Amino acid sequence: PLHQVDHLLELEERQAIYEKGKDASKSEKRILQEYYFAMIDSVTRKLQNELARSESRYRFYYDQAIVSLVMKEKDEPAFAHMLERGEYDKKGEKVSPAVPKALGSLPQDAPKNRLSLASWLVDPSNPLTARVTVNRIWQNYFGTGIVETSEDFGIMGENPTHPELLDWLAIDFRENGWDHKRFIRQLVTSAAYRQDSRIRGKALEIDPDNRLLARGPRYRLDGETLRDQALYVSGSLNAERGGPPVHPYQPKGIWDAVAYSGSNTRFYKEDSGEALYRRSIYTFWKRTAPPPNMIVFDAPSRENCSVRRVRTNTPLQALTLMNDPQYVEAARQLAQRAWNDTDGRAIPSIASMYRYAFGSNPPKSHQEVLEESYSKFRYAFSEDAKRAKQLLEVGESQSPEDTNPVELASLTMVANQIMNLDSFINKY
Repeated sequence: PLHQVDHLLELEERQAIYEKGKDASKSEKRILQEYYFAMIDSVTRKLQNELARSESRYRFYYDQAIVSLVMKEKDEPAFAHMLERGEYDKKGEKVSPAVPKALGSLPQDAPKNRLSLASWLVDPSNPLTARVTVNRIWQNYFGTGIVETSEDFGIMGENPTHPELLDWLAIDFRENGWDHKRFIRQLVTSAAYRQDSRIRGKALEIDPDNRLLARGPRYRLDGETLRDQALYVSGSLNAERGGPPVHPYQPKGIWDAVAYSGSNTRFYKEDSGEALYRRSIYTFWKRTAPPPNMIVFDAPSRENCSVRRVRTNTPLQALTLMNDPQYVEAARQLAQRAWNDTDGRAIPSIASMYRYAFGSNPPKSHQEVLEESYSKFRYAFSEDAKRAKQLLEVGESQSPEDTNPVELASLTMVANQIMNLDSFINKY
């Protein structure tokens, strides 16, 4: 206790420590400091204690608060140098903020700041912003933009297939307040979008890529959409909005080879419960080791900005849909859902699964193929019930104990078959 310092420390001892000056040890200096605050300047010690408590409270409230960064313009105007042949050490002409002369100019007498740039972007004299915007929305619904190179409207990009249509859409979009919802409704209710996607006559020979819009759009869904669709159809999708990112099923050790030893993302720790079934937009994404079940469906790695995805068709995609734990579990959940709807009747369950997947009854040809598959799977699992139980154990969710494992496993394989149909993985 501080009030005992004087008793423990004789005057001669204090004097000896004081005479050491800089050579005194930390513990000796602390003894003198405690003596001073206890016996000579107790007011300062009291203030120091109050300050420490205040700082502790401040740190507590600061850590609980949400901090928002605010931009502020520089006091001095910003500038840059033209670089000769792009070499950073060869500075050329000094330039200040402006826009390309070919695309108009900033508002007269307006400060050269972000607000002026925003005004220029949406100014009627600048057609580029509206054109790029409607082209990207068009791309989302038709698969390909009117300008195929949606990331490049320059001289290296593709020419628009329908330039007059692009201009009309851009002007209409701008004059109606840049209303995205209205524009999307306009697209999906158009005759071009509502066409049948089947190819007829010589259309394949004349327009194989459907650039002339001879038929409705048809293209493979993105990896995120496919996963969300499988979860939705199975009845397990967690549609909660917002919140922290989640870690769904991924191969074990996927981060180990690329993580820094001291990184907090060195090891991938899989989530459990509802977090496994959240929408793909909430999946935690490590750029150096992105989720394989997304990358195989051409999702960008996010190491750089990607405006347009190039779609491919590989056997790996079918193997992912048939074997990835997320899809196998979703197939089992769909089978269980249909089984419950039909009071445990296998054949009606097949039709029920098809309705969940496509919103319509299966055509007779599809029903026959699926029933034949069910019979084959049921025979195989009857011969080896252990395999049926192993299939039903894929994923964290549990199957009801009173369900026949052979029947449920057989229907799970049929559900997986449905989820691999062309009409399930493609947008028609």
